[in-house]
Amino acid sequence: MRTPHAPAPPTPPGPRTPDRPVLVPAVLLGVASALLLALVAAEWRPLMDLDGGISRPTHRWAVAEGGLTRAARVLTDWVWDPWTMRLLCAVAVVLLLRRPGARWTAGWLVVVVALSTAVQQGLKAALGRARPVWSDPVDSAHYAAFPSGHAMTATVVLGLLLWLLHRHGVGRLLWRTALVVAVVSVAGVGLTRVWLGVHWPTDVLGGWLFGALTVVAAVAVHRRLRPADGGATPGRPGMARPPSSWQASPLSSPEPSTSDDPPRRPR
Repeated sequence: MRTPHAPAPPTPPGPRTPDRPVLVPAVLLGVASALLLALVAAEWRPLMDLDGGISRPTHRWAVAEGGLTRAARVLTDWVWDPWTMRLLCAVAVVLLLRRPGARWTAGWLVVVVALSTAVQQGLKAALGRARPVWSDPVDSAHYAAFPSGHAMTATVVLGLLLWLLHRHGVGRLLWRTALVVAVVSVAGVGLTRVWLGVHWPTDVLGGWLFGALTVVAAVAVHRRLRPADGGATPGRPGMARPPSSWQASPLSSPEPSTSDDPPRRPR
């Protein structure tokens, strides 16, 4: 008489390897950020001429178009201000703290935003790049120019919040609305800084690059340390993550046979 073999219990997943979709943009953003930083620090003449060639006519337009300039000041000083972005981040942290499974993510969000601010201020102090100076300024700003704090803070905060919405599987309409608002805000804050004559274009570009690099690195850390933190299936907002096969109970009964043949007698 033969004893039927019990199915072997499923093996747990092995150690996670870095995701290539995250590694590639991280490398590209790192190289671009380092190259721009080196060129700005060396005051590479073609780059400085490009900054001046864009900023001078833009400033003339800002002086001539008083209505647009006033609107740009409201947007950059209130709507897209770094402190507005940090307040938005604080609201997200409070909402995450109300979910027991997301408290680690709340702390992660606070740490990443704080570190990005420290990096931003450190780069400003290290380079000490002067802001544009005009005889008829339409706005003023403090501290060094590179990178733009407005552009970097908006990129980091909105980028992280977008990823969290995607991870937790929000509805398609909410996801698309948030995506449009984030893209318009990140692009708009950079354009207003150049329009108001308080940043060179490469300051804004540096803020975007370093901000995007921070988001990619932070997401990679989160995926590495908290791979299953109640998120949704990556790449498909609104879809819940299917349970892994290794989480099934090894004691679950096998599926009944659908064959019409009579059972064989044991020998």
